[in-house]
Amino acid sequence: MLKAVEKIVRLADDRKIAFPEAVLILDAAETGVPAEEIRGRMAERLADMRRSVREACANTVPCRIEPSMGPKLRSYQGAMSGDFILAASATAMEVASYNATMGRIVAAPTAGSCGIIPGMLFAWEFFCGEGRDTEALLIDALITAGAVGEVTAFRATLAGADGGCQAECGAAAAMGSAALAFLQGGTPAMSAHAAAMTFKSVLGLACDPVGGLVECPCIKRNGILVANGTLCADMALAGIESVIPLDEVIDSMGQIGRMMAPALRETSQGGLAVTPTAVELMKAGQERIGG
Repeated sequence: MLKAVEKIVRLADDRKIAFPEAVLILDAAETGVPAEEIRGRMAERLADMRRSVREACANTVPCRIEPSMGPKLRSYQGAMSGDFILAASATAMEVASYNATMGRIVAAPTAGSCGIIPGMLFAWEFFCGEGRDTEALLIDALITAGAVGEVTAFRATLAGADGGCQAECGAAAAMGSAALAFLQGGTPAMSAHAAAMTFKSVLGLACDPVGGLVECPCIKRNGILVANGTLCADMALAGIESVIPLDEVIDSMGQIGRMMAPALRETSQGGLAVTPTAVELMKAGQERIGG
């Protein structure tokens, strides 16, 4: 298992190779699985992500408490956040909603955060990929994202029950941010800075699902954290650096998660899950809400 992003960046710099190439060298040495086999598995995951997005966009099965939101965002005109963020957020919420209705998705890194990475990557492909071998680049982007996730799993956690939503949606956004920095031609260090800044923006985020359902606030968080991760990628590409290195940020995330009360770690015993509105909604058995 990859244990430190610093090691990946150092190898990439020493050999003057890209972030995903360094990941494959280290992962192959650690696991004994050839690099091309790892790449092939990522190609399969990418195909699964594409399928899940197609199915999510066509899904008509309603969630229990949240209405459909992706189509509203897609049809909205004059967005201050821009077309890239709008499209990425819409996709992220559609995939997250599809998960909530028992659709088949790619846990990236978890089911509750499954919309963030496909939202970011396929928005990049649509808006930035013209004239490029996007299939190969997106496979490398998934390898980049996966490495950040693997280090996070080793040094902290990817489970909301252990670390709150910072460990699920926060990790997904950090993984996607590193991938976007790579896709836009950033250095390996820029990918690390992008992920670090993304994580820093969500430290302490509770996991407080209303009614224990992966809907409110989970679906909207998928859409919102796409914007966090994208902005942090842009910041890193502009030359802005995280004062605290990514590995140490991940360590802090794990520490904060361990300090969180159990009520804020997926139990639905605190936060939004115990607001008067949430309690009344679940008591009444209401099937759908907005807001």
